[in-house]
Amino acid sequence: MKREYLLVDGYNIIHAWPELMELSEVSLESARYRLMDIMSNYQGLNNGLTVIVVFDGYLVKGSLGAILEYNNIFMVFTKEAETADHYIEKTVNKMPRECKIRVATSDGLEQLIILGNGAIRMSARELKLEVEDAQNTMREEFINNKPPKNNLLMDNLDEHTRSILEAMRRQKK
Repeated sequence: MKREYLLVDGYNIIHAWPELMELSEVSLESARYRLMDIMSNYQGLNNGLTVIVVFDGYLVKGSLGAILEYNNIFMVFTKEAETADHYIEKTVNKMPRECKIRVATSDGLEQLIILGNGAIRMSARELKLEVEDAQNTMREEFINNKPPKNNLLMDNLDEHTRSILEAMRRQKK
């Protein structure tokens, strides 16, 4: 199975999704962590996917950059004078070609560069729709697979297994 990566231009997505944009006007840090939580949940629904959310640190004086693990995903802050776009381009170029690499950004120039480097581009809107679709699928599965009221073992077995256990129970009498 191919390794699959999703690189997300963090601030680009924050400024493209209305609820995150609104939150960023109150607290940019809160918007960052809300995006991280959303992406962490998304990764949990897509087993085998490695999610890397990249935030610009190019205007932060003396920033050495950082790569942190947040729940089940990676959060990257670029170093001083390095944009998220540059970091993403560099990372895509270093990854093996047999990997499936997707990049989420609405930056048109960045999308062209990424496409030229062999990655699959997706806009902020496409990412949002994909995340919402995954959440809706999870909700539907949860609603359709509610455990029985008493949550007994027998209620969760297929008919064949139930009949075998019933026959065993009757033999003990």
